Amino acid sequence: MEANTAGLRTLAGHLLVPAGDSVPDGAHLHIEDRNGLEEGSVSLVLERSDEE
Repeated sequence: MEANTAGLRTLAGHLLVPAGDSVPDGAHLHIEDRNGLEEGSVSLVLERSDEE
């Protein structure tokens, strides 16, 4: 993965969302160019999994 400073900060913020105490197992977040990524970036899905 490669990202500029702004991209890394955006990703850090997105990672905190599924880590929230009230977020249920299986909740997911789509990160795409229309919600934080620059055009041409690869989309990403973050999913909370409480299974070990």
